[in-house]
Amino acid sequence: MPFLCFVFSEDGYMRENKYQSDLIKKIKKLIPACEILKNDAQYKPGIPDLTVFYGERWVMLEVKVSADAPQQPNQEHYVRVMNDMSYAAFIHPDNEAEVLREVQRALGIGRATRVSKSK
Repeated sequence: MPFLCFVFSEDGYMRENKYQSDLIKKIKKLIPACEILKNDAQYKPGIPDLTVFYGERWVMLEVKVSADAPQQPNQEHYVRVMNDMSYAAFIHPDNEAEVLREVQRALGIGRATRVSKSK
């Protein structure tokens, strides 16, 4: 069973950059063949933090330290637009397991293998 550890700041919240770093490691362990890019919010404000590539598929994740962490302008817009193209979501510790299952599904990982019937 994996052990999950969070580092919290003085106000009781984990720092987003620490959570993002831990999340990247977790995704790489879950999907070793994937490539993960950290996106530049200075170039395109509001674009989700991470893009995960696997084969011909991709997903984008906006990393938040908590469910009630403030959103920056355009984040909701870009998550919606990217979700319409492929898959995108806000991810935080409370919904992490669910979102990572959806990421695997969107990337085509973990689907039941089809077995053709021989004649």
